[in-house]
Amino acid sequence: MQSNRPLSLTSCLFAAAVVMTPLGADAAVDVTFEAPEHYRDAGLYRDYGVDAGDPALRYLREHLEDLGETMLPEGADLSVTVVDVDLAGRFEWWHGYGYDIRILRDITWPSISLRYVLKEGDRVVAEGEETVSDLTYLETTPTGLSRDPLRYEKAMLTDWFRTRFGDRREEG
Repeated sequence: MQSNRPLSLTSCLFAAAVVMTPLGADAAVDVTFEAPEHYRDAGLYRDYGVDAGDPALRYLREHLEDLGETMLPEGADLSVTVVDVDLAGRFEWWHGYGYDIRILRDITWPSISLRYVLKEGDRVVAEGEETVSDLTYLETTPTGLSRDPLRYEKAMLTDWFRTRFGDRREEG
């Protein structure tokens, strides 16, 4: 049952203070995709044109942003430029049981080429260019991600992020 009592002045002032309090400077991850129309294989579904990779790229961006929020210290800025994407598996048109089904084989591992710059304030802490891949993706991906269409790529990026940057939030 809902009460019709007016809020007390103290409650109103507390709510106003919470709303007006500036938020801390969280870690920011800026992800850009360089010429995605030329990526080897960035579509969750069989290629329907240049926009076929959009859902996969959006999910990869969101995952990298989430990693930054949970692992980088406040005030850190990570800039990632994705240069190429090759998702795990392939579409094999000769299989009659599904037009948009990726067939996963040990020779079709995921691979993402990228450049990155990590800054803490004005200081560059880490930078580089590399190709992240997981040749043993069928054996090493956690089963908890089994329904995620990018489970192999996300697990690979999480391992890369942890290896490359550690959990800097604990250090900060």
